[in-house]
Amino acid sequence: MKRFEDLKQISVPFAPAVVTIGNFDGVHVGHQALFSQVIEKAKGLGGTSVVVTFEPHPVRVLNGIERFPLITLYEQKVELIAATGIDVLVVIPFSKAFAATPARSFVQEILWEKIGMRAVIVGPDYSFGKKREGNIALLEDMGKALGFEVIVSKWIEQDTGRISSTEIRNLVREGKVDQASILLGRHYQVRGTVTRGRDRGGKLLGFPTANLILYDELCPKGGVYAVTVEYDGVFFKGVANIGYSPTFDNGEFCVEVHILNFSDNIYGKPIRVNFIERLRGEKKFPGSEALAAQIAKDIKKALTILS
Repeated sequence: MKRFEDLKQISVPFAPAVVTIGNFDGVHVGHQALFSQVIEKAKGLGGTSVVVTFEPHPVRVLNGIERFPLITLYEQKVELIAATGIDVLVVIPFSKAFAATPARSFVQEILWEKIGMRAVIVGPDYSFGKKREGNIALLEDMGKALGFEVIVSKWIEQDTGRISSTEIRNLVREGKVDQASILLGRHYQVRGTVTRGRDRGGKLLGFPTANLILYDELCPKGGVYAVTVEYDGVFFKGVANIGYSPTFDNGEFCVEVHILNFSDNIYGKPIRVNFIERLRGEKKFPGSEALAAQIAKDIKKALTILS
């Protein structure tokens, strides 16, 4: 997949380009189905499949929410889109100035002239441009005038209704990572660099942990989770604790991961943690011995789930 992070990098249109546009936070099952439609349509035209997205997320720019929690950080989103087989990813730097672009200008100058769009596939409620003045009707009107096709894709639904980034975000916040994984088509993942913690896990409890600091990621509800950990291309089973370690009353929020059958020194190394299932909520124990006994039970339960 070719990636363009500035429209100035595009010297020649990709015509005939089949385009879809959106934030695509999570690159969930619904997004994946949309990308499949784009790819198939492009093949039929002998053209190029193109995804247009924005960075940073518009909510952060327009609503001033700098730490708006994302399901997928930028690099992971790029990786996931590439894995679908899309030919080209166009990442438009999003700013308040860009947000003021009139809808018709966005279609004609960027999608039609710059990218070479000959077909566009979007969801039923797609809107765009200054004050979200652009919609399906405007696209269809311009499509007739300029000569591009507008295809409105149906929503992908589960038993709970339409698949959306908002629904997935809510499930993760509630700790329902197993349900979120169905909508994502994969397990929810956070990434980070291992930092030195309080050296309590191994020395005091007998279960050494890798400590992560999360930045912009969506954080699952506090508690204990069965997880898999990817380090240096290899997957390991593990148990993660998210929260404030109430047994020790220090009030410090952290994400700690005990990687099973693992003894490498990975301080300063990047790891990826996939959340499989929530085992229990956080609980204050009378002391370290009781906590260690519970951790042993958590590990046993996690191994049953992960096997």
